[in-house]
Amino acid sequence: MATNITITNSARKLPGWLWFIALWCLGVGSAMSLGFAFKLLMNATLFAVK
Repeated sequence: MATNITITNSARKLPGWLWFIALWCLGVGSAMSLGFAFKLLMNATLFAVK
């Protein structure tokens, strides 16, 4: 139970809007990197087909 208390206390130090911005940036960054990797894969496969 002590670990749960420390987790909630450390999590409450950041306000809600800051958590929202942090998660949004993380989601956008992961989506952009995934899209970039997919674009590279599509370019490699399209050039291989040609």
